Amino acid sequence: MLDALVIAPHPDDAELGMGGTIVRLMGQGWTVGILDLTSGEPTPLGSLERRAQETAAATAALGNPWRRNLGLPNRSLEPTLVNRRALASVFREVRPRVLFAPYWEDAHPDHTAATKLVEDARFWSKLSKSDIPGAPFHPARVLYYFSVHLKIVERPSFVIDVSDQLDAKLAALRCYRSQLVDNQPAGVPGVIDSVCDRTRFWGHLAGVRHAEPFASREPIGLGSLEHLLL
Repeated sequence: MLDALVIAPHPDDAELGMGGTIVRLMGQGWTVGILDLTSGEPTPLGSLERRAQETAAATAALGNPWRRNLGLPNRSLEPTLVNRRALASVFREVRPRVLFAPYWEDAHPDHTAATKLVEDARFWSKLSKSDIPGAPFHPARVLYYFSVHLKIVERPSFVIDVSDQLDAKLAALRCYRSQLVDNQPAGVPGVIDSVCDRTRFWGHLAGVRHAEPFASREPIGLGSLEHLLL
């Protein structure tokens, strides 16, 4: 049903890491979904109601991809067997060809737990003779987006040109006012400024204005070199 499913530990992680790519893929005819694992609450300026409203607005800014929240506990996300089964059942339901998970190295425990959970649920999703709802299904590939809390330089396997999609990405990010706007001191560069700096950096290396980086643990097969930017 879905060509790609982005799994995000919290609402706003998908937009931070690959909002431009989501818009670009949808513009190319892909069916894309976002699965937020937690509500992201509590936070200093947020609430369950406000975060839900912000997420709905951000989803609209991206072009209304399929979106759902799995309802797992924020700050206590763990790759348990119960959570693995719940995520595997979603994989069987929406049957994505490509999974996008958070990069495996991060200071935020929820992010690294989400990565492990995605990888484990991908394996469980294909198992026969199980009590997981739905028919067995194995997503063909897992790719990793960067939404890290470590001060590191990402080491991507490839980058995607999002020059024409940057405005939509930024519009979606600005919807998360409680997390990315209202908590920023006046006159001080904030998270959204940092996101622009990073997309500009990776775009420069690829010969475009803005790009988003991605990693892969597995080799990436190409049928042609015609789409290489450099």
